[in-house]
Amino acid sequence: MDAYTGFAYVYDEYMDNIPYEEWTGYLISLLKEQGIEPQMQVADLGCGTGTVTQILDRAGYDMVGIDNAPDMLTIASEKMYESEQEILYSLQDMRDFAFPYEMDAMISICDSMNYITTPEDLTSVFSCVQENLKEGGVFIFDLKTIHFFRDILADNTYAENRDESAFVWDNIYHEDTRDNEYALAVFIENEEGTFDRYEESHFQHGFTQKEVAEAADKAGLEIVAVYDAFTHDAPKEESERYYYILRK
Repeated sequence: MDAYTGFAYVYDEYMDNIPYEEWTGYLISLLKEQGIEPQMQVADLGCGTGTVTQILDRAGYDMVGIDNAPDMLTIASEKMYESEQEILYSLQDMRDFAFPYEMDAMISICDSMNYITTPEDLTSVFSCVQENLKEGGVFIFDLKTIHFFRDILADNTYAENRDESAFVWDNIYHEDTRDNEYALAVFIENEEGTFDRYEESHFQHGFTQKEVAEAADKAGLEIVAVYDAFTHDAPKEESERYYYILRK
């Protein structure tokens, strides 16, 4: 089962509890601390439906977004046209992508990087970043932590019912691989007033800081900072999300 097919069309509806403006404000502050100012070129890796990409575009950044889920990019493009923005979206995998010109910075937030599930694939992402960044450019991304997957999500079921859709989301944490499996059933009302059912499987991975550091070193990137999310504090055992800043 593919990820982000049926769920793509209700994704924004069910993510309405995410404080995107606040999260992107924090991200912009990190970009500016690293010398990445509006008008510079920034790529959003795993951009999904383009919410963060659009906010950064409105803040003045010259944005490009990539994702490997066609349905998510379709929605991102529709939102862009409705808002009369100019953003380049491209169907590419984070593990194997290229741009026609080098970027000043790249970002990937809202745990898109957790969909990378092996150290080898993480190295591939970082290598593509290194190849497509200008010298001195930065890559800022977040990662949900092993603690979050193991101690908060594991073995929990979440469900929500709204007027025109519903979902049931089961979580299974695999201790041996540090993968969190999301078994998702989505129900979307059709034109006949009945509901179409979509089933999807998602896998996210919990990386250690050592694994991230080793992958960055192999790809020729330097780790500038690692923060407990939305702060400038060092990571803690109870941190649920880290922010990394890497530089070419």
